[in-house]
Amino acid sequence: MERKAYNILNHIDSPNDLRKLKVDELPALCSELRDDIIHELSVNPGHLASSLGVVELTVALHYVFNTPNDRIVWDVGHQAYAHKIITGRRDAFCTNRKLNGIRPFPSPNESEYDTFTCGHASNSISAALGMAVASKLTGQKRKVVAIIGDGAMSGGLAFEGLNNVSSQPNDMLIILNDNNMSIDRSVGGMKQLLINLNTNETYNNLRFRISQWMKRHGMLSENRRHGLIRFNNALKSAISHQQNVFEGMNIRYFGPVDGHNVMELVRVLRQLKNMKGPKMLHLHTIKGKGYEPAEKNAQTWHAPGKFDVETGERIISDSTGQPPKFQEVFGHTILELAKANKRIVGITPAMPSGCSLNIMMKAMPSRTFDVGIAEGHAVTFSAGMAKDGMMPFCNIYSAFAQRAYDNIIHDAAILNLPLVICLDRAGLVGEDGPTHHGAFDIPALRTIPNITIASPMDERELRHLMYTAQLPDKGTFVIRYPRGRGVCPDWRCPMEEIEVGTGRKLHEGNDVAVLSLGPLGNNVREAILQLEKEGNPISVAHYDMRFAKPLDAKLLSEIALHHTKIVTIEDGSIAGGFGSAVMEWMADHGYTPTIHRLGLPDQFIQHGSVGELHQLVGVDIDTIKRTILSL
Repeated sequence: MERKAYNILNHIDSPNDLRKLKVDELPALCSELRDDIIHELSVNPGHLASSLGVVELTVALHYVFNTPNDRIVWDVGHQAYAHKIITGRRDAFCTNRKLNGIRPFPSPNESEYDTFTCGHASNSISAALGMAVASKLTGQKRKVVAIIGDGAMSGGLAFEGLNNVSSQPNDMLIILNDNNMSIDRSVGGMKQLLINLNTNETYNNLRFRISQWMKRHGMLSENRRHGLIRFNNALKSAISHQQNVFEGMNIRYFGPVDGHNVMELVRVLRQLKNMKGPKMLHLHTIKGKGYEPAEKNAQTWHAPGKFDVETGERIISDSTGQPPKFQEVFGHTILELAKANKRIVGITPAMPSGCSLNIMMKAMPSRTFDVGIAEGHAVTFSAGMAKDGMMPFCNIYSAFAQRAYDNIIHDAAILNLPLVICLDRAGLVGEDGPTHHGAFDIPALRTIPNITIASPMDERELRHLMYTAQLPDKGTFVIRYPRGRGVCPDWRCPMEEIEVGTGRKLHEGNDVAVLSLGPLGNNVREAILQLEKEGNPISVAHYDMRFAKPLDAKLLSEIALHHTKIVTIEDGSIAGGFGSAVMEWMADHGYTPTIHRLGLPDQFIQHGSVGELHQLVGVDIDTIKRTILSL
């Protein structure tokens, strides 16, 4: 796409250029910046609605603060496209989310303006507080700003950070970008609190007069400041007839302020910039601001794919006759199971549409629960329900489930509770990159007692495993499956129980045995077919192991007795993964085959299409063929 020419944006290569503008030029820049994002994302898909909602805030922050010396810490990095564009990456923005292009989320490895990793939610306050305290200790004169929003305030880490903010020496500013959204609409008590928060004119006038009087009389020493803050908080509560949770933590609160009035934002930020002590600026913004289709349906336009800018029509490829997405199979299957089993409930941390739990949510709203961006709580909440007789299906993206590791051990596995944890987006997820790849769930979970770990090769196997997991006496049952389409257009099949810890032989062979776990078994199947068509004399056996834990001991014994050369393949980390489990089993039982493991190497994998990344890490069909032939 040919880049549009803009009167102001074309001359902005860094925040230093931005600060040369007059304040009254900023609204025009925001309009151009928003237009640039819309047109670029129409042909190079990415996160649209969230970034449109913070254009004015982004411009105001870089205008007022001396970045990169001053630290701007983003939370939920899909808000940061405007930030990328005005910090020297506009020319490269067309490579966003592409292999070897700029990263999908802010990263200090890409730009000095990106202060911290922010692919997951709720970490900005803690990280920014660390930076602010470090600045004090090292004598560096820098301002630190944390921007949290898009539902991230529901995450437990955000509250841990808030709790610590007022007890540490810092002057940090927390900006709460309140758009009443995460990806789906945000839920819970924090949402209602943010809706109800108001400033009170009587309070603000009285507070200003008191502070001025105390300054004239030398009464605002540091020793007295905290007592004054507590008095002010109590005064505000009395006048406004409401308790403000932030001021209850001794964090000065300002707002709500219109987050789309860039000139007003500049004025407010200038006032707060040099104010001592921690403070919170509450902004109201609109997700998708400035593009009508996105404003009307921010959920759909969170990441809409390609679209026609003029008509607002999304360009969706024809999926007629194609296999469904694994997510859709999950959504329809859990509804089928829930109709037959009244104990089944569905739980998700803020991703009902992404994981397709919204299908059950629409049909059975009283038995589905969106708990907000709170993965640890999602697991423990599910465990509590399981303890008292329910059968929860807790659906969490694999990379996000890392945040619930202790909850899985302490609150589910120790009690061997009947709980199904569905790890969506397991394996390489593509363009979202290293913060979102589901690489580590098998190594993390397979050492935990009382846990079953299964991975279906196709959609029918997913249905069978979901059916199996909700049967009596199955304990804590993990099912991991990938993002995107499977291989079975005719996926609707009668559901059958799969005996836990059993695999299956898919192809006979004598020379090499390939043991696959999960959907990469389809690559193995195709590789074997191609080798046969090419006339290669090598005879390859293929086993779909289904379970990373427990392993199928009977099948492994058969493999070890008949094969001296084995290949394992998985869509997870090689270090400590399924292949490692096979090697451990062989060693423990006195077998010494040559084992070659294929999977994700011991490094963070960049972003790109799933096909490109499969080639990059060596789990694609051609690499499987070469590996087999090399043995």
